[in-house]
Amino acid sequence: MPYHPTGTADDRVELAPGDIPSDGRFANTDLLPVPVGARRWTTYNFAALWVGMAHNIPSWMLASGLVALGMDWKQAVFTIALANLIVLVPMLLTGHAGPKYGIPFPVLARASFGVRGANLAAMIRAAVACCWFGIQTWIGGSGIFVLLGKIFGGWADAERIGGQPWTLWLCFILFWALELAIIYRGMDTLRRFENWAAPFVIVGALVLLVWIGIKAGGFGNLLDQPSRLGWGAEFWPVFFPSLMGMIAFWSTLSLNIPDFTRFGAGQRSQIIGQTLGLPTTMTLFALLSVFVTSGSEAVYGTPIWDPVVLVSKTDNVFGLLFALVTVLIATISVNIAANVVSPAYDLANLAPRLINFRRGALITGVVGVLIMPWKLTSTPELYIFTWLGLVGGLLGTVAGILIADYWIVRRTRLSLPDLYRDSGPYWYSGGWNPRALAAFLVGGVLAIGGSHSAPGQGPFPQDGLIPFLRPLADYGWAVGLASSLLLYTVLTRRDQPSAQPPG
Repeated sequence: MPYHPTGTADDRVELAPGDIPSDGRFANTDLLPVPVGARRWTTYNFAALWVGMAHNIPSWMLASGLVALGMDWKQAVFTIALANLIVLVPMLLTGHAGPKYGIPFPVLARASFGVRGANLAAMIRAAVACCWFGIQTWIGGSGIFVLLGKIFGGWADAERIGGQPWTLWLCFILFWALELAIIYRGMDTLRRFENWAAPFVIVGALVLLVWIGIKAGGFGNLLDQPSRLGWGAEFWPVFFPSLMGMIAFWSTLSLNIPDFTRFGAGQRSQIIGQTLGLPTTMTLFALLSVFVTSGSEAVYGTPIWDPVVLVSKTDNVFGLLFALVTVLIATISVNIAANVVSPAYDLANLAPRLINFRRGALITGVVGVLIMPWKLTSTPELYIFTWLGLVGGLLGTVAGILIADYWIVRRTRLSLPDLYRDSGPYWYSGGWNPRALAAFLVGGVLAIGGSHSAPGQGPFPQDGLIPFLRPLADYGWAVGLASSLLLYTVLTRRDQPSAQPPG
């Protein structure tokens, strides 16, 4: 069938009636393009989305993880700021397809990986999101447990189940159920939630800063502490893997950002909104965490990086309740947007007839508990180097293929109907693109093949899984993205005519 897309003056495209096969094998209502009239997220919506996602306990504690590794606060904030500026680039590049075509990430991946092969990229992203969902839910539930225990007392002394008080498990389960109840209502509910959650969390963080500043009468010695690493030979071996780890913190969203930008009113909205929302928010939040922690050192004689532990030091019931609500909103805001939306779409892409967005969200919630997230955040080395480094390498490899295909090979031109058919330019060989698979295999091996752990601090051999690749392991995200992008471009350019969609 000839493709005659319905377009707009600002280059947004939607399907003409009857363009999609009705058999339902590769589409359901959640995977179909968002109609142009329903793409109404503004610059504020995208900025609020990022403010809501960035203001959470794990991102607050990123600076503490870097300081624990030997950096001073200036080096830690610089590392976080640079990482978020870097990851913003692929975020904007992959996000472009959202406002233009109205499609989610797994459908965009069909153009490069194939209509069936896109499930490989989608399941990698979904698996990572499920782990992150579990991590954030555990951290949020733990925060609620600490604050409620401070209010009511005796919670930590409750009978233990599986090594933890049953009251902690109760907080975890209730928080988990609340998250799924919100996402079950759909994306528009999420948009409205993020709109008011973002300013509320900002106010909460500033209240914490004012409170500790007044209590301390100034800030402590933390701001004057020199780096244990300096800026010389000892700094760089820690800086580069830490930089990759900070990039990996949001590398998940650099893949599936079309899940959100597909609702955008235009490219300007997503570009300006994300640029205002991501790097500025993460940098300011890192600074805020440093200043508050420095104040805590002046008051309590030791730096307290965990905001929940810090707030629990007060006996003011109103302050504790305000902190409790702030922790709830902040954690829900990031966890739903960053870690439930994507796997819900990814799982729907796996079996459109059986799984819709809501069922995918419920599956994500169950898997997020089964992976036992409390083990992934046990030490900074395991969290930053092993978990974030491994995730960053794989996701960077997928991102390189997507960017190469969409920007270099196709010059942002896609045939929407063929993304949902078992024929046409995106079917390749049985629904799989061998060139994308080759680029993913090579890029993935280069990115994570040298993964290594210090003795007793991780699951990998000290010399690396593949010893001669060990030097590349500290740059996993960048290696994966660059190598897969270059290899996919070279392989595809040999067969350039077949890469272009029908006009």
